[in-house]
Amino acid sequence: MDRITGRANHIEDYLVQLHSGQWFGWSDSKNKIYANLIIHDDSKTKPTEQECIDGLETMQSEYDNNDWKRNRISEYPSWQDQMDMQYWDKVNNTSTWQTAIAKVKSDNPKE
Repeated sequence: MDRITGRANHIEDYLVQLHSGQWFGWSDSKNKIYANLIIHDDSKTKPTEQECIDGLETMQSEYDNNDWKRNRISEYPSWQDQMDMQYWDKVNNTSTWQTAIAKVKSDNPKE
């Protein structure tokens, strides 16, 4: 996984989510390529290289397709600010909080 974004970027990311436990490893841990993939658990079958490639691409597509969610969440005011808005809206009989939330939703529509 990319340490900053959390986006899958290696077949190892796909392999980890296939089964629990330490079911696979690498014959050369410094060169984690499909040719060096080894299976430690005899009850598990080794996926094909194409399955690993396709699985990684699927994970990346799912991540990319949810990008709007990540961007949208970062646009909302902090929960503390939202609570403050709601308090003052109640005191002043205003709708600052609703306006702020509606703006985020309109600026970041769901696809």
